[in-house]
Amino acid sequence: MAINLQKGQKVSLEKKSPAGLGEILVNLNWNSRPVKQGFLSGLFGGKQGIDLDLGCLYELKDGRKGTVQALGNAFGSLTQPPFISLDGDDRTGAAAAGENLRINGNKISDIKRILVYTFIYEGVANWQQADAIVTVKYPGAEDIIVKMDSYNNANKMCGLVLFENLNDQTFSVEKIVQFYPGHEALDKAFNWGLRWKAGRK
Repeated sequence: MAINLQKGQKVSLEKKSPAGLGEILVNLNWNSRPVKQGFLSGLFGGKQGIDLDLGCLYELKDGRKGTVQALGNAFGSLTQPPFISLDGDDRTGAAAAGENLRINGNKISDIKRILVYTFIYEGVANWQQADAIVTVKYPGAEDIIVKMDSYNNANKMCGLVLFENLNDQTFSVEKIVQFYPGHEALDKAFNWGLRWKAGRK
């Protein structure tokens, strides 16, 4: 069984151990069917397909803020602040495991909030064809499914899921699925307050 989160809906993660929530896995998977040359070739930016990246904005209780993402090689750490790490960078969507963010749920007292997002690093924006799904997994509980079931192909950035600290005991998880022109616009919408500059992988 799994919980299929609706837009704007919040659920709270269940604490199964006195030590904390354990490791929280946020998985992004998307469709990368090969596209033949022709009028459909623009759907995924030609044969190379779409490069969909998973990342997050974080805010810690001590006021530190930042990002975890492949862009800028900001892969984070599970054992050191921000207690969030990105496994790697799937450039095509072909990896069966997709892309994974890991959150150290036993360090919840150090984390204020986390906004998980995805953005199209390369390729033409076609979110409906990408058919991306986010799955939140953690020990001893049902998976939480967040489907990208609304689309805006004019924008290459999508805020997916917001984790917020609840009394240092657990996280609330809210489905966002809202589209933005880029990192700065997403940041502004959620009042994060970071300074941005262009970067490459």
